[in-house]
Formats: sequence, structure tokens, C-alpha cells
Amino acid sequence: MGLYLLDYGAGNVQSLANSLTKLGHKFTWISQPSDFAKATSLIFPGVGAFESAIQHLTDRGLLEPLREYINSGRPYFGICIGLQVLFESSDESPLPGLGIIPCHISRFNDTDKSVPHMGWNTADLLNTQVDSEGIQESSYYYYVHSYCAKYEPDKQPEAMTWAYTTTQYGQELFISSVRKNNVFGTQFHPEKSGVAGLRLIDEWLRKPESAHTHAPPSIPIPLTPRPKHRFTKRIVACMDVRANDSGDLVVTKGDQYDVREKSSNLTAQTAGAVRNLGKPVLLAAKYYSAGADELCLLNITSFRHSPLQDQPMLAVVRAAAEEIFVPLTIGGGIKDTVDPDGTKRSALEVAGAYFRAGADKVSIGSEAVYAVEKLRATGEKGKGAIETIAHGYGRQAVVVSIDPRRAYIDPETYDGPYKNELVYGKPDGPENERGKAWWYQCTVSGGRENRPLSVLELAKGVEELGAGEILVNSIDRDGTGLGFDLDLINLVRKNVKIPVVASSGAGTAAHFVDVFKATGVEAALAAGIFHREQVGISEVKDALREAKINARDAPM
Repeated sequence: MGLYLLDYGAGNVQSLANSLTKLGHKFTWISQPSDFAKATSLIFPGVGAFESAIQHLTDRGLLEPLREYINSGRPYFGICIGLQVLFESSDESPLPGLGIIPCHISRFNDTDKSVPHMGWNTADLLNTQVDSEGIQESSYYYYVHSYCAKYEPDKQPEAMTWAYTTTQYGQELFISSVRKNNVFGTQFHPEKSGVAGLRLIDEWLRKPESAHTHAPPSIPIPLTPRPKHRFTKRIVACMDVRANDSGDLVVTKGDQYDVREKSSNLTAQTAGAVRNLGKPVLLAAKYYSAGADELCLLNITSFRHSPLQDQPMLAVVRAAAEEIFVPLTIGGGIKDTVDPDGTKRSALEVAGAYFRAGADKVSIGSEAVYAVEKLRATGEKGKGAIETIAHGYGRQAVVVSIDPRRAYIDPETYDGPYKNELVYGKPDGPENERGKAWWYQCTVSGGRENRPLSVLELAKGVEELGAGEILVNSIDRDGTGLGFDLDLINLVRKNVKIPVVASSGAGTAAHFVDVFKATGVEAALAAGIFHREQVGISEVKDALREAKINARDAPM
């Protein structure tokens, strides 16, 4: 008897397992329907799609035992998909939910904001006079979802008695946690919400189980959305990981993707060696402690050809996930592959291995370019890496990383296919841009090969295929320290409705302020300036707050 954890077969549950271990709590996995009878407390975590979750639970014979467990009155804690399955139905699925909460799950309106709702936001208690269940209104929690239960006390008063906290995104209010009788659930991910999230989990688990069985219903309160939500901008620390010449995995960084040391000012032994900026797990832990909102590990060489046999990289992901409690993205080699022995591996299988190791999102690069080229040529979709991973794990689990470069044209004579995407150098801009015009051409293989595809064609294409986020790199700005390419980022941001992450070119904290103010992107990423300690994450956060831009504090 004791605490059990439910893995419905898709989505990353390892993050919660790592959190419980870190906090010193023992648990057992639900492995078969009969295990529900042994549980005295149950946690159901995970990201993913509503339909996939219900289908997996049904196929494994777990859906009805789960319903019976909850109806038995024993403590239940649902996280993200573990919360949503409590509801009657969802826009995301033709399959019904458990129906314990008489309410429908709807998709966010994307007219005034990006969807998915991806990042750090608050959770506001409806009744501050009751036990907070560990939720602190002053803290930020991590959300990643496209669907939510709208907070509508005038339309659904009975369902709203389950609402415990609300959160505002854009001008929509939704239920961010529920609490009634033996049921507690959060739309946000406490296991990925840093110190505040760990504190919430620990407090819930340290209470006597009897304290979770008679939570009173809420009294629905009419609320009016604030003029502005408290959603924060994210700062992402990225680590390019590859094997050095001795076979050790190191974090490296190059200028325009060249990661080997130059001969000047170096000894004969180090000239030409892979630039070593630190060990991946140690750097990840350092950035987590410094207040990074997300971390990204990009394997830039070794597992492109056989990702599932790259045990050192899998080990790095596992080790990093045991020490950091903010979202972790893994990229490089997420595609259909063939092992050296001829075994075929699908992109979905590869992604699943990294989710089970502790990753929360996967990043797809060159394969996304080829997929969009195929989509434009044939109209075919549904079978590629983006579509299959998004279907199984939810589109929020798929990041597409794009590497465009400027393609200069004669502004007086150009009449090509990209004339509506042209960017013109400003008269008061950098001298080398004045009087020039260009479009942004997509590349593959780390910028080594140009493709006949514009950045807008790619961005719109991957959104159609099911990507949940776009990471916009700039080959022209990478490693320059001149600031983000605001024209490029604005071009993408204004033409898609999913979150956009700005990358390449940051050299000062002020550059982060510039990109958020000028483009409205949801996040900004940097690598080299953090690795070399030219700029600190706390310095960036201070600059954002001074500019009146919402930013999350570092862990305490």
C-alpha cells in the first residue's frame, strides 16, 4: 500500500518520478489494473493529447479502474493530462473523458495570443481563506497546453465548484487547478516549475492522506480579466553537445557553426580541437540555479545516424533531468533512422526514448525542411516526424528549429517569388545594409546547404504539420554579438500563431529587452554569452524587469 504513479503510455512522466526521488518520496508504478486496489494515494502526470491519453488508458484496461479509484474517495493528484481526463469531453478528441467534472475542455482562442500557452504564469486562489494546498500566488508555474477548462461561473456554476485557482492568458480566464473532495489537479506542471513546484509536490505528499479526502467545494466567483496577463517571457539557455576528439561529450559553441579552435593565441595541442566550454550536466545545473526558464541540449554530431544507440547522450539527458526542474528540450537526430544492423527506427520511437529519459520537448531541424518541401510538392502529411510526435505527445512537445540566411537581391530589378517577403536595409541602419534588400532562405545540415524554401514557407508549413513552437536561428547573426535579427524574427512572429523563440546574435542583456519589445516573441535563447560568462541569466532578468517586462525570479 502507498503512493502509486500512473504512466498512461505516452508523455514524459519521468520528470515527476525524478522530482519525487529528489524530494525523498518512495512510489510504485501502476503496471496493471489490479495495482489501483493497492494504492492509498495516486498521482497521474504527463503531457500529451487528450485522445491519445484516453485511448491508451482504454487499451491497457486502466480507464475504468482509474475511475473506480477516484470514486473510492482515496487521494488523487492529476497533472496536466491527469487533470484534463477528469472532464467530460474535449475539443481535442472525439473520445469522452471520465466525466467526473461536468465541463468541456476547449481550445484557447488564438486571435490575441500564441497557442499553445507555453511558459510561466501565475495561479490565483479563488478563496484565500482556505488551505492553499501548496500553491503560492506570488510564484510562477510552468504551463504547456493548447486546451483548457474556461472559468465561466455564470454559464457552468456546478462545474465551477471544482475550480480552485484560475489563470489568465490573453483575455481568457481558465481553471488552472481543481480541488474538491479527494481530487486535486493542476493544469500547470509542478515538476517543471522549479523550487515553487517542488515545494507544492512535497507539501501535498507530506500531509496525512486523510487531509486530502474532504476538500470543500469552491464558491464560484465572477471574475473580470485584467488589462494584462502575468505571463512571463522565457530565457532559454542552450548547450550544443558533441563528442570531442577523445570521445568525451562536451558543450561547445562556434562562430557560424565552426566549433574548432583557431590557431591564433593557442598552443599546438589545442589548435584545431573541439572548443570545450564545459560538461553538459554541470552547465545545465548551473543555468537552472541561475534562473533559466528552460534548457536545451542539442546533440550536433554523434547521434544523427543512430540516436537510440547513443547511450552517452541518453545518459546525459537522464542525468540532467535528475538535477533540473524546468523544461528540457533535446534536439539532433529526431527523425526516421536505420541502425547499423539494419533495424528501422521511427522518429516517434526516437522521440519516445528521449521523453522517457527525461526530455520534455524534442527539436527537429533539417527534417522539418524536407517535410515542408514534400508538403508543398504533394500535399501529403500525417506520416512525418512532426505529425506523428505531435499526435502521440501533443503539439506542445514538438519544436522546429530553423536556420535561415539572408539571400540578397537587386531591389531595383527583383521580381521573384519572394518579393512579398523582402526586407529592406534601413537608411539609419548598419552601413553594410543600407540600400540593400534580401529574403531569408532556409538551410539544412547546420547551414551548410541552402534549400529553395523561404523562412515564411517553412514557418507556415511546420505550423500546418503540427509543430507547437518555432526556434528562429540566424546564420548571419550567430556568434556576432550584434543582437537578434529583429527583421527576421518579426517576419516569423507576425505570420504564425504558435510560440516563437528568438535565437542567434545576443551580446548584451539589452539585446533581450530589444527583441521582446520589438517583436513580441515568447522566448529568447542564447548559448555562447552564457557559457563564456559575458552575460549572466540574472543580469538578463534584471534588465527585463527594469524595462517592465515580466520575468521569473531565480530559484530561492
